[in-house]
Amino acid sequence: MKTTKVLETNVSETSISEVSELLNSSNGIRIAICNANTLVRSVRNSELRQLVNNFTIKTPDGFPVAKALSFLTKQKFSRVDGYKVFLQTINDGLDIGRKHYFFGNNETTTQLMINKLNIMFPGIKISGYLCPEFLNANELVETYKDNIENIDADIVWVSLGFPKQEIFINNLCNQIETSTNFIGIGAVFQWVAEEKKKAPEWVANLGLEWALRLAQDPKRLYKRYLIDNTLFILYFLRQVFFQR
Repeated sequence: MKTTKVLETNVSETSISEVSELLNSSNGIRIAICNANTLVRSVRNSELRQLVNNFTIKTPDGFPVAKALSFLTKQKFSRVDGYKVFLQTINDGLDIGRKHYFFGNNETTTQLMINKLNIMFPGIKISGYLCPEFLNANELVETYKDNIENIDADIVWVSLGFPKQEIFINNLCNQIETSTNFIGIGAVFQWVAEEKKKAPEWVANLGLEWALRLAQDPKRLYKRYLIDNTLFILYFLRQVFFQR
């Protein structure tokens, strides 16, 4: 799949439907959902940058990244966010019996999400789930690698937040033998469980989804949206005017 360098990350020129098709037809895929925060932190951390760039697909998540990719390629790319990828992939895989496994978050959220999925997608095949202890990424790998290596699933959806979920997926797949697909999807479990409100599509299309998320969790997200989004614009202007 073709990629274009946005800041320091090789963002995949892809779509939601293409990602869904790959997850449902291929094995051994590792997907990172890349928003402005991902790209900014990858600029400042070379180890994290290399790790993210080693993923099979780095999707353009969020208004800024999709617009930057469109500008650099002179093509139109839409947001490839984890929520839409999650729902479309499950829907598209129903007829072929793709099996799903959920890793991360907590018992209450995960059970609520599974209940919602069973209603939304009758016939969905869920191999299981695991709500881990609160450990760092390396400790999670050491604690749970045997559990995950032996699961019968086609896709593992990891909800630990960036960069913990990407570090976990990378280090786990370096230590176990598996053909399962892995994708980090952040807060998607909470959105499906309806514990957090997802921005309406028209709000997201205006590039204002960040404002709703910031209002819901200002203490945790103020740096991501007020500082990192500003840095994304500055880094992108530097790329356009001084590095091309």
